[in-house]
Amino acid sequence: MADILTLLRESGALLEGHFLLSSGRHSDRYVQCARLFQYPERAAAALAPAAGRLLADIRAGRLAVDAVAGPALGGVIPAYELGRQLGVPAFFTERDDTGAMALRRGFQVRPGMGILIAEDVVTTGKSSTEAAAVLEAQGARITALACVVDRRASGAALPWPVYPAVILPAADWDAGSCELCRKGVPWVKPGSRKTSAR
Repeated sequence: MADILTLLRESGALLEGHFLLSSGRHSDRYVQCARLFQYPERAAAALAPAAGRLLADIRAGRLAVDAVAGPALGGVIPAYELGRQLGVPAFFTERDDTGAMALRRGFQVRPGMGILIAEDVVTTGKSSTEAAAVLEAQGARITALACVVDRRASGAALPWPVYPAVILPAADWDAGSCELCRKGVPWVKPGSRKTSAR
């Protein structure tokens, strides 16, 4: 865990302050993995622990992964890197003109295909769940999720096994109960998805 946190800090990817997350929730920490991913060797090193556990479970017959899919934007590079380390194809889902998650660019899945969802940071799992729904509608099976950082609040369950490179505790508040808002600390929104505070 310390090695991954070191990579995040050295890359300027681990931020502390008051942040509005894509989910509409507030936090005192934010991970901007794009800053880590600008260094390919660091991206490979950060995802290696998750890839190692995935490979062990694949070889033991506990997990089937035919391809890796990441929701754009944050899941594109992790999907590629995990696909490279696992030796399987990688692709991504993205939002269409209406904002709905879609499988585009000629990417295809076949019925029964085992798909690993890849993300940079998982907080609520919303993007992963939207990507999974698109793939399952085409007959794929989502077998697991892998990410660089798992920062889910306790009780934020996902329907698949999760393979994080690191688990990062962080405050996670509803907008109406945010301790930093009560203290008058202004928030910033560093993410890529449009959000309205809830």
